[in-house]
Amino acid sequence: MKKARSPIDKNIETAVHELLDSRAESRIYVYLLRKNRARSDEIIRGTKLHPSTVRELLSKMYNNKIIFREKIKTDSIGKNPYLYSAVSPMRLLQRRVKIIESRLNTIANLTGKQNGNKYVQIMLDNQGDEP
Repeated sequence: MKKARSPIDKNIETAVHELLDSRAESRIYVYLLRKNRARSDEIIRGTKLHPSTVRELLSKMYNNKIIFREKIKTDSIGKNPYLYSAVSPMRLLQRRVKIIESRLNTIANLTGKQNGNKYVQIMLDNQGDEP
């Protein structure tokens, strides 16, 4: 019998989805936040996403610095698996703020360049504790 996700989990995933590219990425991110660290096979089982989707998104999320990974040393033959963990939610929000600031500055300076006005720079107030 499948265990249904709780309304709280769905709400968290929806909120995280606003910061990430896809629902699948948000499911992986939330799963890693809850578990702290996990291998790809655990993420596949925990998120109920297709294995190739999880592997592709883990690679993308690692390249985009949304998750961390470290190799697990094993004595068995074959590749050593990775152990994945999520960046802090605050860091994820700070990255999103930088993207929004950049877009707002681009828009604000479109009219300034046409009218010969000075350069405008918009900065959102960052009151978080993390850098």
